[in-house]
Amino acid sequence: MGNFSLAAAALGVALSAAAGGFAAPPALGADAAPASAAPPAAPSADAAAKHAKRTACLKDAKAKKLVGADKTSFLKSCIAAP
Repeated sequence: MGNFSLAAAALGVALSAAAGGFAAPPALGADAAPASAAPPAAPSADAAAKHAKRTACLKDAKAKKLVGADKTSFLKSCIAAP
């Protein structure tokens, strides 16, 4: 019985590897960006700044001991502020 499960597993792996070779490559449309285009570097810096801002607002809300709707409205206004 142990040999059967081993053989079945090997067959499954072989079939999945073979099926991967028949997959169609993704089609490039007219709106697809060329591979040479460099992605902008700003999103990582922007994400870090947003995270820092949100963390500071959360600390302020905790220091003020806000809960519930008061905390939610405070966070929305704090995060939206420049």
